[in-house]
Amino acid sequence: MALFFLFPLCTALATGYLFKKSSDEIAYIAGVFAAISFIFSLVLAPWQIQFGLLIIVLIITNRLLQENESKQTQSKGKQFRETK
Repeated sequence: MALFFLFPLCTALATGYLFKKSSDEIAYIAGVFAAISFIFSLVLAPWQIQFGLLIIVLIITNRLLQENESKQTQSKGKQFRETK
């Protein structure tokens, strides 16, 4: 497995740390550079890592959607009770 994706990932982590610790305008540039480096490292990552991240994102999204739907049904039930 090629580990080329680790170079931009480490760069993204270092510039992200700089972004969190700095409050100047350089922090915004570092934040943009960190985001670009992180996306580039995901593009270079092997398919096994990309597939694992995809599964994690799908699981988290499914849980968030279920929580959102349950909150909406609870709020609708409260509205119907209040109007009666």
